[in-house]
Amino acid sequence: MLEFSKLEGTGNDFIIIDNRENWISNFLSEKNIPIEVFVKTVCNRKKGVGADGLILIENSETVNFRWQFFNSDGSTATMCGNGARCAARYAYEKGIAPEKMQFETGAGIIKATVSCKTVKVLLTRPYDINLHLKVPTESKEIAGAFLNTGVPHFVIFVDNIENVDVNSIGKEIRYHKLFQPEGTNVNFAEYKNGKLYVRTYERGVEGETLACGTGSVASAIAFSKLFGATSPVKVLTRSGEELTVYFDENLKEVYLEGNTSWICDGTIKEEILG
Repeated sequence: MLEFSKLEGTGNDFIIIDNRENWISNFLSEKNIPIEVFVKTVCNRKKGVGADGLILIENSETVNFRWQFFNSDGSTATMCGNGARCAARYAYEKGIAPEKMQFETGAGIIKATVSCKTVKVLLTRPYDINLHLKVPTESKEIAGAFLNTGVPHFVIFVDNIENVDVNSIGKEIRYHKLFQPEGTNVNFAEYKNGKLYVRTYERGVEGETLACGTGSVASAIAFSKLFGATSPVKVLTRSGEELTVYFDENLKEVYLEGNTSWICDGTIKEEILG
């Protein structure tokens, strides 16, 4: 039996496993099960636990811990904003790290502060910023902003976010030749009622999710640079929950803050792995 915890941040849910003794790695090696197969199986919402992603907490020689992050399709990602917030809370609650911590990701060292259910993370500095990128699609040319906030994001500002076909347009842009070979996440944003409403097509999930932390950050930064918004920017996610993005003018320090929820603890039976 494989022990896990499931946490969520503004609608993004994650299976988190303590792998500091490499027991997951050893188990999969013994059973000859590729890690991507394991991830896809347990993240399946019909036949597994169900989640947007899976996080392995592992030892680090330099900071409090390191993670391996997997999307629900078994692919890896260098960074996930809401996943980072959930991992930080898990590490704090399990006594792996103090309330102010640092941990290794594929995007670099992330700093986090846990205050009860609220977690604030200092992300890596955004780069590859192009605020005026035009993407030709089958139906029309779509203008947006591209930037990497740990993972790549294309942000499109729209007039009515409720009328956007997120999955159709998102999929076409996600696989567009301009963003190959990695592809990109695609965000749709509209400012109204004092908040930035954001919907995201997530690479690796291959569909719209209830929230995306790095997508919220990318949208807030693009909104600031294009329309003059100042920090902090309140982002309303598809789940109806709110994230707050903080940043300085030069984007040297960019923070993502929001609530987390500890959904459950459990065990995964070996039989679901075949």
